[in-house]
Amino acid sequence: MHIDLSGRTALVTGSTQGIGAAIAAGLAGAGARVGVNGRTPESVGRAVAELRQRLPAADLVEVAADVTTEEGTARALALLPDVDVLVNNLGIFEATPALEIDDAAWRRYFEVNVLTAVRLTRAHLPGMTARGWGRVLNIASDSAVVIPVEMIHYGTSKTALLAVSRGFAKEAAGTGVTVNAVIAGPTHTGGVEAFVRSLVGDELPWDQAQREFMRHHRPQSLIQRLIEPEEIANMVTYLASPLASATTGGALRVDGGYVDGILP
Repeated sequence: MHIDLSGRTALVTGSTQGIGAAIAAGLAGAGARVGVNGRTPESVGRAVAELRQRLPAADLVEVAADVTTEEGTARALALLPDVDVLVNNLGIFEATPALEIDDAAWRRYFEVNVLTAVRLTRAHLPGMTARGWGRVLNIASDSAVVIPVEMIHYGTSKTALLAVSRGFAKEAAGTGVTVNAVIAGPTHTGGVEAFVRSLVGDELPWDQAQREFMRHHRPQSLIQRLIEPEEIANMVTYLASPLASATTGGALRVDGGYVDGILP
């Protein structure tokens, strides 16, 4: 398959590192103009410089804005007003005992992991539907389906994101715009490395620590390893393309077989 996103503009939230950076690279590699987003000009500038080293011909836009706030969203819209592909990747997570998650934490997770995606979708969907083409992709998690006891606030926020995706797909019905969620499984990022270390300790070499984490905390994984960010990006790049025009309202899994179910 040849994926060509030439002439399309994409925004990937939280794309200065990890999965977001891999998605930005995947879309740029397919020819899209890509808005790289982070909270500070410094972090965005570093990420763009790294991407340009890998993809010298990439068309990249620096979108330094805290999109978890209304003010930051307005700034992002000013910097990149017309978007054909919106990837709501930004999210937070941490391990916290269930009975110690207070109201403030619950609100914060809903604000960052759900309302940020809602706000940006609400802003960009009208333009997409008016143009008759667009893609909204929400990066969810296996935790949306298999709620982890060590972070039920995170899992619940990702469950809500699946519902948000399905609902906006209905809103966009018949317009040429598709809306999907991508269920990412345990993925090898800097944040996940720190999370793994918090659970298995700092003494073990990384390869062994990863195996211990998967064995004791994610034993359902059928690939029995962490997923690489580029593997998530491959799915996102496909779903962002014209080739995926009949796929909408779905929750597509890149989870290494972690979710023990046939559907979705």
